[in-house]
Amino acid sequence: MARIAGVDLPKNKRVEIGLCAIYGIGRHTSQKILLQTGIDPDTKVNDLSEGEVSQIREAIDHEYEVEGELRRRVNLNIKRLIEIGSYRGIRHRRGLPVHGQRTKTNARSRKGARKTVAGRRRSITRK
Repeated sequence: MARIAGVDLPKNKRVEIGLCAIYGIGRHTSQKILLQTGIDPDTKVNDLSEGEVSQIREAIDHEYEVEGELRRRVNLNIKRLIEIGSYRGIRHRRGLPVHGQRTKTNARSRKGARKTVAGRRRSITRK
């Protein structure tokens, strides 16, 4: 079982895809790591030797900020935005979309379930 940066990589996937299980590593970064270490991207994770796993582990440790330290840095950046009262910080505090998306419709995943407000019924006009 390959364990890199505190994460167990999925055994039955290709290394290129399996590395994406680590927070902070996507497809592009995964490809760069494998190119740098000289490991074939089509190799399954469970077929990796212990030496290859240690090569990948060293490459990630020396060049990339992943998992805990990256999560901590992102959270500190968000806290800083909230403290200085920037527009983005206010959006984070209120739990609204931060990057300019519309909120009249959509944005349900960010805003949560609908909250019903009393007295907000559509008035029916008669002719």
